[in-house]
Amino acid sequence: MLSREAKLNLLKTLSMFSVIRGYNIPIIALAQYLSAIFILAPEKGALSVLLDFNLFIIVVASSLTIASGYIINNFYDSKKDLINRPNKSRIDRLVSQKTKLQVYFTVNFAVALIAFFVSIRAVLFFSVYIFMIWFYSHKLKKYPIIGNLTASLLAVLPFFAILLYYKNLYPQIFAHATFLFLLILIREIIKDLENIKGDIANDYQTIPVKFGEVFAKKTITFLTIFTIIPVYFLVEIYDVGFMDIYFYISLIILIFFLIFLWKANNKIQYLQLHNILKFLVVSGVFCIILINPDVLIHGKALLKI
Repeated sequence: MLSREAKLNLLKTLSMFSVIRGYNIPIIALAQYLSAIFILAPEKGALSVLLDFNLFIIVVASSLTIASGYIINNFYDSKKDLINRPNKSRIDRLVSQKTKLQVYFTVNFAVALIAFFVSIRAVLFFSVYIFMIWFYSHKLKKYPIIGNLTASLLAVLPFFAILLYYKNLYPQIFAHATFLFLLILIREIIKDLENIKGDIANDYQTIPVKFGEVFAKKTITFLTIFTIIPVYFLVEIYDVGFMDIYFYISLIILIFFLIFLWKANNKIQYLQLHNILKFLVVSGVFCIILINPDVLIHGKALLKI
């Protein structure tokens, strides 16, 4: 039997895990490694990439930065979450606001410290990244459009950390990033529709609050149609191997997504739409393997003559 103190510490640990959304961070780290193995450096081989110490440091620094971002976001959104996510909020509040700030500053210091093992450029990148997350959480997320754009940009920045490390500016990378950016941007607006009550109560001027739900749905529809452009380049112009299957299926799912969007009118239905987009993002991470399975089978990409 656990003592009362041990149970309390366990609950606080679970609470902090909920605050940093620990279930999301491994997916992002996996996405960074898969991007490096199958897109940015397939000629090096999977094992060589996995044993790259500098890449490991970048992935760890990215994970810690994202964790600290969730902490500061949770800190500023505590009142809003009481309305939008009462159950999660009760768990998160087991850790005091003071403790959250202490962990936040400690994690950010650790990021700057370990980034020195890579380069000064890495330190500057993560310092700017940390500042942008704080500025978004403190100010920008309360404003329509710019808040959504910033949140989506911050979500894809960890992949640009890998891009800067390998110094490969392939157009294919930007097409992948654009598709991901659009999915995340759509998801951000869906979250605004989902959390409209808490946003109104706390004076968050999101797109649904300021312009109405119909305008928000029109914006989502436009962005969803716009995903066709990066998909066209990825499937028809660039070589994404068998991953084109993922993009075709994604477009079909997005068609049904739009049909359900215009029928949705309550929090539960918006949450279901949110989960559809989350599924597309997460499945897209695992489908990166389909770009060039030879990297796993033969250790390195087969050169095309």
